[in-house]
Amino acid sequence: MASEAAANVQNSAPQTGGAAQRYALALLDLAKDKKTVDAVATDVENLATLARDDPGFRAFIADPRLDAVAQRNATFSVLDRARVSGDVRNLVGVMIANRRLAILPEVLSAFDTLLAEQRGQQAAEVITAHPLSNTQRTQIAARLTEAGYSNVRLSETVDPSILGGLIVKIGSRLYDTSIKSRLQRLSYAMKGAA
Repeated sequence: MASEAAANVQNSAPQTGGAAQRYALALLDLAKDKKTVDAVATDVENLATLARDDPGFRAFIADPRLDAVAQRNATFSVLDRARVSGDVRNLVGVMIANRRLAILPEVLSAFDTLLAEQRGQQAAEVITAHPLSNTQRTQIAARLTEAGYSNVRLSETVDPSILGGLIVKIGSRLYDTSIKSRLQRLSYAMKGAA
């Protein structure tokens, strides 16, 4: 059963492709070999939270103007404060050396998706205008369970441009209750009536 899940994870890599997927798969394979999947998953979650919640850090990793030495020193300083170490820290070092730090959020998201697949969880991406509270996370997970999705793992993205509401992507489904899309639908309806 475990080998079948591993084969499914490996078979999914070429379909999605991309550098982020390859980095995530390499990190997951390394963690499985070392039997440190839970520790690596915790570090990935801490770093993903930092990248999601700190606009300064997001802007820093996306800035291509810094040389590798300056980028390494500053990034490792942030990783030390976030208590991210081991294989995740090494991965970030490799990404800096390869000038790929800008795709770090995609790597973390891809790792989360691969790990969820391996554990039999369904990954749901939730996009909101503001960070979710713990109560809201619990309510969203409960609603998804009611809708027939079991063992759901949420990954969050904050996008102020949606104005309010939320967008949930799970599997091939998209649930969009954002104010932005409601305003767009209203605008289309008004144009059609004119």
